[in-house]
Amino acid sequence: MTNPEHPANPFSLPDNLPPPVDDGEADDLAGMQMPSVTLRTTFGELVDLSALWGRVVVYAYPMTGVPGVELPPGWNDIPGARGCTPQTLSFQAEKDVFAAFGVTIYGLSTQTPEYQKELSDRLGLAFPIVSDAEFKLTDALRLPTMTVEGMRLIKRLTLVIKDGVIEHVFYPVFPPNRSAAEVVAWLQENTAPAPRRLNILNSAREG
Repeated sequence: MTNPEHPANPFSLPDNLPPPVDDGEADDLAGMQMPSVTLRTTFGELVDLSALWGRVVVYAYPMTGVPGVELPPGWNDIPGARGCTPQTLSFQAEKDVFAAFGVTIYGLSTQTPEYQKELSDRLGLAFPIVSDAEFKLTDALRLPTMTVEGMRLIKRLTLVIKDGVIEHVFYPVFPPNRSAAEVVAWLQENTAPAPRRLNILNSAREG
């Protein structure tokens, strides 16, 4: 099977992807204090998400593909599996909008920093991806996971964190290439307006 994470248009997704269902596994996350866990990022830094002030958006995904490497058999048929690269690109495309809101973006998956860095370098990402290869954060928060071909992977979800507390949870996330737009829409409804921010936001949209 060729790697379907890398079509001619990396934002595109098949029309017949099975949508994930809300299994209730993320119901208890909103309102939780982020655990103090130090993890490595693709920028070569260590980060403790519980210690970050202000708003932080963490989008978690199962696994991105690597060009020329086959994905697990039946990947497209697993609800919520396909679309990690388009989801990442959606956040990259909206990076200036998130900056206008004063929001910091992080990706999160259970792959190693070395695996993640291939994606980061290839896409020229402006934000870091966090590696939870030892499942420290995943287990501390009891994030929903799935097992594919012996790999334990985080189910796709997005956390909005404010001053170390989970403020809002997007779960399930579908379609993944609309993930960033959904978060931006939520921020527009849940952020106090400021003239300077609105001017920057308009400039980011126009650019």
